Amino acid sequence: MQFNTTLLWLIPILPFAGFLLNGTLGRKLPRAAVTAIALLFTLAPAVIVAQLWMFMKSAGAPLSLSIASRPWIAVTGFQVNFAFAVDHLTLVMLGVVTGVGFLIHIYSAGYMAHEEGYWRFFAYLNLFMFFMLVLVLSSSFLLLFVGWEGVGLASYLLIGFYFTKDSAANAGKKAFIVNRIGDFGFLLAMFLIVAHFGSLNFADVFTKVSATPMTGGFLTAICLLLVLGATGKSAQIPLYIWLPDAMEGPTPVSALIHAATMVTAGIYMVARCHTLFDRSPYALGVVAIIGAATALMAATIGMVQHDIKRVLAYSTVSQLGYMFMACGVGAYSAGIFHLMTHAFFKALLFLAAGSVIHALSGEQDMRLMGGLRKRIPITFWTMTMGVFAIAGLPPLAAFFSKDEILYQTYLWDNPLAKLLWAVGMFTAFLTSFYMFRLWFKTFFGAPRFEEHGSSHAPDLHAAHGAAVHASKSSTLVLEAEPKPEYAGHVHGVHESPLVMTIPLILLAILSIVGGWVGVPLAFGGHNEFEHFLDPVFNPTTHIVEHVASRNAEPILAAASVLTALLGLYFAWLFYYKKPGTAAALSERIKPVYSLFSHKYWVDEIYGRFIVVPLFIISRYVLGGLVDTGIVQGSAAVATGTTRGAGSIVRRMQSGNIRSYAGWLAFGAAAVIAIVLFTH
Repeated sequence: MQFNTTLLWLIPILPFAGFLLNGTLGRKLPRAAVTAIALLFTLAPAVIVAQLWMFMKSAGAPLSLSIASRPWIAVTGFQVNFAFAVDHLTLVMLGVVTGVGFLIHIYSAGYMAHEEGYWRFFAYLNLFMFFMLVLVLSSSFLLLFVGWEGVGLASYLLIGFYFTKDSAANAGKKAFIVNRIGDFGFLLAMFLIVAHFGSLNFADVFTKVSATPMTGGFLTAICLLLVLGATGKSAQIPLYIWLPDAMEGPTPVSALIHAATMVTAGIYMVARCHTLFDRSPYALGVVAIIGAATALMAATIGMVQHDIKRVLAYSTVSQLGYMFMACGVGAYSAGIFHLMTHAFFKALLFLAAGSVIHALSGEQDMRLMGGLRKRIPITFWTMTMGVFAIAGLPPLAAFFSKDEILYQTYLWDNPLAKLLWAVGMFTAFLTSFYMFRLWFKTFFGAPRFEEHGSSHAPDLHAAHGAAVHASKSSTLVLEAEPKPEYAGHVHGVHESPLVMTIPLILLAILSIVGGWVGVPLAFGGHNEFEHFLDPVFNPTTHIVEHVASRNAEPILAAASVLTALLGLYFAWLFYYKKPGTAAALSERIKPVYSLFSHKYWVDEIYGRFIVVPLFIISRYVLGGLVDTGIVQGSAAVATGTTRGAGSIVRRMQSGNIRSYAGWLAFGAAAVIAIVLFTH
């Protein structure tokens, strides 16, 4: 079997073409045409990736492919090509991005059907796909950084899609600014890489590192700066604060960007740079500790959230912590394995939550749900698969991937290994508890919602906004449930259309069988997934494994399953068998509950000690300098010459960030066109 490597260019270019068509013509096109463009230009890359998978798994296929244009940047002693490269790690990421991304596009056609900005939403969604695929396919730090910044831009646009709502606009700005902090670390890391290796191409840098016995030192500095970048994109301590607020965007955005793709970019980057991290045990230890701390902290906050999407948001942060911890202990394959299974079950959970919200005309507060099990059966059963999967119950996907992370952490040759394993186990218990809490509160018991009539409210997302506001205002209320207000037969609650439920069914199937590709030897499998990634990671020496330790895996797995069942039991007891138990317990441990419900006051601490001082400096100190004429006086000479030029470009400099995003996108298209046509 043969594969034409020139098709690699089409994988990101096709979604970008969809963005251009819908972004420029979508306002005048019928919705059916907008949908067709968005889906077609997302399906085509998925088909190419499927063909690429078959080729690279065939006998005699090369372990990697690459394609490059003429030199992108070339100065004396330094050159970077505009080039794509594909190895087995890239294949996994391409499969996740295009496969799950296409299913979410299908779902979006139903969920966003009544939105005025329908064309704009799909243009942004295609733009995100373009930048994410560039990130994954890049063969250099510089091109990866282009995709890295691009997904941040697209995320800002999608989170703030309801830009007339202050909460959505603020959430978009928060995500953009927090990610810039991490990106600054990434930039500094690239400067150090150029200074010490004279190149930004992955192959050149990793070859030079492997050819020398260097450890620690400046390599540790590079790795820690890369970790700073990863904590921004993958929402780890201390830069995780943007992701829960990002739930202000439409639910498909949460599923695509904040569960399956963008937030995994940091994990992917650390795994891609494993050659650097393997030479810095200190940096690896920092990664492992950050991951474990983030997993535990996010899980404790998720336990007391009432907004169904915010529970899933903190769950995402926690699961990303598991992946970070896996990379920190050198178990890169296990981290990527969980990245893949997480894409399946978390996309499913977000989309199923969207189906619940759709059924309740925008309601997101779980205290106003209940009794939906028989009203929306497809949503119930598919979400059940997602809940059981993330809880780590066999034989669903996360059982195998999460168990592998815990097992490899237990074997890590480091004094912290057993402590991190214990943190991981306790977090697994909390995960099971708060996910089954969500399950019981949403689908079981008496309905606690008001009757909406015989059909959905015409302005679904206006109700959605009101529900978000109501939910936010009640997040600090203790676990006492609102009085059930049974309204009889609620005719307005009905199952979502097929365009939404078919992706749910497919993702539910993947959540069940997705982990079977990584069944370990201890359970009669061959761990095909780990072996598939062996050419990339060259199994590291951080994991010391022998027969005795392998025999311990079933025992550790059994402990993990018992932990998940324990979480299920307490959720059943608190929210189904004896519903008042949670409220009584929260009163008894009120200081602890307050700590969790206030999210450790992290936002308040950042606001008081970082945001407010910066605001004072920028507004009153620097602003005062301008007002006194120091800056104005020095700029007066240049005013006359720039005024004429300013009038020419005034239309471009409108002060509208979305306008700037459009110019950036068109500029990127021009650069890519020049590079391709001068090849």
